[in-house]
Amino acid sequence: MASFKVEGGHRLKGEIIPQGAKNEALQILCAVLLTSEKVTIHKVPNIRDVNKLIELLADMGVKVHKLGPESYEFQADEVNLDYLETEDFLKKASALRGSVMILGPLLSRFGKGKLSKPGGDKIGRRRMDTHFYGFQKLGAEFHYDAKNEIFHIDGKNLKGTYMLLDEASVTGTANIVMAAVMAEGKTTIYNAACEPYLQQLCDMLNRMGAKITGVGSNLLHIDGVKVLGGTSHTMLPDMIEIGSFIGLAAMTQSEITIKDCQIHRLGIIPDTFRRMGIKLEFRGDDIFVPAQKHYEIETFIDGSILTVADQIWPGFTPDLLSIVLVTATQAKGTVLVHQKMFESRLFFVDKLIDMGAQIILCDPHRATVIGLDRKYPLRGIRMTSPDIRAGVALLIAAMSASGTSIIDNIEQIDRGYQNIDERLNALGAKIERIH
Repeated sequence: MASFKVEGGHRLKGEIIPQGAKNEALQILCAVLLTSEKVTIHKVPNIRDVNKLIELLADMGVKVHKLGPESYEFQADEVNLDYLETEDFLKKASALRGSVMILGPLLSRFGKGKLSKPGGDKIGRRRMDTHFYGFQKLGAEFHYDAKNEIFHIDGKNLKGTYMLLDEASVTGTANIVMAAVMAEGKTTIYNAACEPYLQQLCDMLNRMGAKITGVGSNLLHIDGVKVLGGTSHTMLPDMIEIGSFIGLAAMTQSEITIKDCQIHRLGIIPDTFRRMGIKLEFRGDDIFVPAQKHYEIETFIDGSILTVADQIWPGFTPDLLSIVLVTATQAKGTVLVHQKMFESRLFFVDKLIDMGAQIILCDPHRATVIGLDRKYPLRGIRMTSPDIRAGVALLIAAMSASGTSIIDNIEQIDRGYQNIDERLNALGAKIERIH
């Protein structure tokens, strides 16, 4: 098990390029199974979850050619469906939550799928009902082997239909869209997720020959086609990295330029950080964050305490609430952070309290942060990363703290952020990877 040894108190300066979007990559990579033709994908992030999914696709018989540091060519013309019956497949798929999105393409193109219960972050129960409800509405038949926790799905006769999703799940919508693109007839999905990641997937599928309308809204119409062709696709920059770098700059009083952000696709993320008192300048498609000694959290218009809560898109993404929370500890003012979607995602605040932060954990979903305006700097401690996003929040806290911190279980961070220690050290951080 690896750890980060972080020497706090260093100010960073320079430019950083965000990686390709992890949450988009997991959808886009699964979509290569929908065609026998070549698919070229650029800006693929070099992170553990994505690399594991590429390995899984290769084990299934997909031809994988690495064209450059962030570019791959895939061709799924000889997919080995027998591999789905092996213990190796079930073991690898269960270790990777994103693997659930191979089901939609498998059902769409081959009429069957199999998957063990997926793993992933320990951030609360993340149910699969939306995925399976959509497949069942299209005509798939399910059998769940409770003893071995394996799902067997028969999708030989998928037919288009109308469905109203119980929640606007991003991965659920992506999976259902990929299942529906070659189903017979027309599919309508209401309460569909409309995140930029999903817009990217739909745009890619349309270039492959799919007929999807309503992209960017919560009402999608899909006319099934017989076959899809090849295409090329470039991933968006990762909005979670961009938000993390904004918070990092504020906490460490650093001057950072975040390059090539595709600002028009970031929704309310920049405005939310501005409400935390952080100054941002848009320079073309770059975001310049000046060094700030002080930043003050806004209140609501009537003077009441600001609340930052996660919402389905175009609301604020839940993946950045941990960054908002840690950034607020050194601001001036108070904020209530309300994590609605996952009941265990705030369970890292005890580490911040141990570092000297003033935080009241109201319940599993809400935390009140009382910003101390840098009067009492955080102090370095030893801590463990519980999940990807909390891990980076703790890394930011450690970089702003006085003294040295050790962060254990950094494999969680590596799942979502490529070479984060090397990239931040290039700007002046002092992060050492130790074993």
